[in-house]
Amino acid sequence: MSTIPPLKTRSAQIHRKGEGAFALDCNKDSLAGAVSQRACVFCGSRVVLYPIADALHLVHGPIGCAVYTWDIRGALSSGPELHRLSFSTDLQEIDVIFGGEKKLAKALDELIDLHKPKAAFVYSTCIVGIIGDDLEAVCRKMSREKGIPVLPVQSEGFKGNKRAGYQAACTAMARLVGTGDTANISSYSINILGDFNLAGEIWLIRDYFRRIGIECVANITGDGRVADIQRSHGAALNVVQCSGATSDLAKIMEERYGIPSIRVSYFGIEDMAEALYSVARHFGDPKLIKKARQVVKEELEDLLPELTGYRKSLSGKKAAIYVGGAFKAFSLVKAFRLLDMKVVMVGSQTGTREDYLELEEITDDGTIIVDDSNPLELSSFLKEKDVDLFVGGVKERPIAYKLGVAFCDHNHERKEMLAGFSGMLNFAREVYSSVMSPVWQFVPRRAEENNHD
Repeated sequence: MSTIPPLKTRSAQIHRKGEGAFALDCNKDSLAGAVSQRACVFCGSRVVLYPIADALHLVHGPIGCAVYTWDIRGALSSGPELHRLSFSTDLQEIDVIFGGEKKLAKALDELIDLHKPKAAFVYSTCIVGIIGDDLEAVCRKMSREKGIPVLPVQSEGFKGNKRAGYQAACTAMARLVGTGDTANISSYSINILGDFNLAGEIWLIRDYFRRIGIECVANITGDGRVADIQRSHGAALNVVQCSGATSDLAKIMEERYGIPSIRVSYFGIEDMAEALYSVARHFGDPKLIKKARQVVKEELEDLLPELTGYRKSLSGKKAAIYVGGAFKAFSLVKAFRLLDMKVVMVGSQTGTREDYLELEEITDDGTIIVDDSNPLELSSFLKEKDVDLFVGGVKERPIAYKLGVAFCDHNHERKEMLAGFSGMLNFAREVYSSVMSPVWQFVPRRAEENNHD
């Protein structure tokens, strides 16, 4: 099967395990003209803050920016739905010439009076950075007038990539932390950082922690509430799932309030169990550890028998992974190993050198490890490795289907719960139904194989 070689200028960001020493270049700006799979800075900040359900989210920029990120996460709320309304100042040519500050102030005045939010996040977009609107001054003035936090999110697209948007979001949230009452918070308490309640996952995770005796103070940001974030500095531990999206906030809280953090993942059996054990071990109470073991035991008794059937059918199938944050890739590699599937390609949009070193350790020889890839490369790798399943996000789906490859959505738009123990079973079912579908025998590459047989 013919493949197109990657661009020469991208060679340093592609590594094949077993072919020389590990020397992957990463954490850099995307190559101009390479059509990276990354999103913009504004999008990065929006996906982090969007699930805070009782806050107003106002995009200061052209209407297209708000449309692009409308309902950008499959984030569910147990109460308010204000976050799902994508408000915009809809900057026009005349605003570019004369400035958009008055328009922004008027929009905030009307929206805050109408919706009575607990806080307001105002996102600056590329055009705002060009015309020089003083977002900070407008927000400060409106905060005094309305009596709620009005927080600027400095997310102009001149800072590199999506990761800079994560930093902008954390900087904005840090202004909320420390402004609430911390009375009556348990000594066995945590904040859950980096879970965005896709398909209701944070409710499941909170229940696991409740069952072992841990209080969850704030969800940051899935099903998030402004008041909880304001009092989150009273928690004893930050449990950080997405290393890229909320790690900056965890660092700020450790520096300001001395709150330690641990990094976990809730995807797959191994990592979900270890997340519970890690939190229990942190507090050092034997009762918590015992309860954590009991929860894991109860969950696995229901899960493993059904999982065994999927494993038999999927054994030996080949999977490729390309996700936003590298933490997902670690868990997915382990999950595919549990299903006896072989990972032949793995990459991320925002991984660090440490992330890729860890991926190199847990993958097999010949596995392609790639940073900040593009459609040309991904198509080439899928063809070269004759992949049965591609795991990615909404931008990767067309690549898979055009090549006749099964696809599994593991990005923030998905509506299927994949975290936790029951999420692993959902993942196995989705992988099985996708890979084993009879439709693939009719795509050109499989049809040729069938004819040869």
